[in-house]
Amino acid sequence: MKLDEVTISRAIIDEFSKVFLDYTEVDVALVGGGPANLVAAKYLAEAGLKTVIYEKKLSIGGGMWAGGMMFPRIVVQEEARHILDDFDITYHEYEKGYYIANSVESVGKLISGATTAGTEIFNLVNVEDVMIRENDEVCGLVINWTAVEIGRLHVDPLAIRAKVVVDGTGHEAAVCNTVQRKVPGAKLGDLGVVGEKPMWADVGERMLLETTKEVYPNLYVDGMAANAVAGAPRMGPVFGGMLLSGKQVAELIIERLK
Repeated sequence: MKLDEVTISRAIIDEFSKVFLDYTEVDVALVGGGPANLVAAKYLAEAGLKTVIYEKKLSIGGGMWAGGMMFPRIVVQEEARHILDDFDITYHEYEKGYYIANSVESVGKLISGATTAGTEIFNLVNVEDVMIRENDEVCGLVINWTAVEIGRLHVDPLAIRAKVVVDGTGHEAAVCNTVQRKVPGAKLGDLGVVGEKPMWADVGERMLLETTKEVYPNLYVDGMAANAVAGAPRMGPVFGGMLLSGKQVAELIIERLK
């Protein structure tokens, strides 16, 4: 078979353009490609909701890739073990209730689970603003290429419409901070965006299921972003709470939209 470079280029541009246009209107737009949003995306897409993830980095998976201090292993507690099973992630019990998984395999299977279910993922896309309409409700996202942000180029963004937005951007809680900064009088949750407290795995993991919720009209939070908004502790390389948070936010949205 003789290959033609221009045909290859056309195939990539044509296919991407069709998908990108199709996803300018979605049911759920998840910002950040970390473990919580990957879990949420699988369950949302399986429920028949049109789901997209925007990740500003080249790689998907957030901080899970590196495990703990670049040892590629993660810990998942008993309560979240069933989600490892849902994604067919290999693990074994280290001590009673503590399960060890390979962080690289875990990320790969989370991505595979989300995309196989029907989620579309756009990497290297930065969410720089939200769309707001009547009653200050979030109704979409304003996006641009990450390279534009890195290069500090004056390039206007584009917009997509979404019924629901999920901030899963981790420690920075970028979407929530944007709303709080740009909408006069906006109050996210009970206290606004507080910022995370120092690490306390036990408390942080338990609080995560309380902080995973809708914090502003049509704007939900999950994963570390949820604890950052509420002022709860960070958790470190134990990921059960992150997985459960993703599943919980999906259930909340499915109940609302379906």
